[in-house]
Formats: sequence, structure tokens, C-alpha cells
Amino acid sequence: MYLGKRIKELREEKALLQRQLAAELEIDTPMYSKIERGERKAKREQVIKLAKLFQVEEKELLMLWLAGQVYELVKDEEVAKEAIKVVEQNL
Repeated sequence: MYLGKRIKELREEKALLQRQLAAELEIDTPMYSKIERGERKAKREQVIKLAKLFQVEEKELLMLWLAGQVYELVKDEEVAKEAIKVVEQNL
């Protein structure tokens, strides 16, 4: 979700095709497309590789990747905001 939107922006800025990035990540184009659309989670190693390919800070993409994972985990929980506050206090 968060990561997918950003990597699509970066890909379009660099005028790259999905199939080019899929080849770099050693996955097929449909799988890469699903990552961009937020239908499939990227692996941490793939996020790091994308940061290098796009020449952006790893931290930026890793933060979006992790935010997406946290969101998917808590999105349906009534006490999600409160739980996140507790975690934030302990980080």
C-alpha cells in the first residue's frame, strides 16, 4: 500500500518498466505489479534492492514497507491506535 505507491512513483520518474524491475528482483512481472498495487508484500531484501536501484535512502522505503505491514496487522482492531501508542512509548 504505502510502499507500492512510492515505488510506482520512483519507477515512473526513472522511466523504467515493471518488467525491468521484476528482472532485477528475480521475480516475474505480475508479482512485481502486485507489489506496486499493494496486493502482495515485498520482502525486506527486495525493498533494500529497490532502494539501491532507485538511488534513494533505504530508510525511506523500509519505513514505508514496515508501515504497510503494521497497518495490515492492526487495521481491523478497535484498539489499534491505543496499541500503537503503547508501542511508540516503548521504542
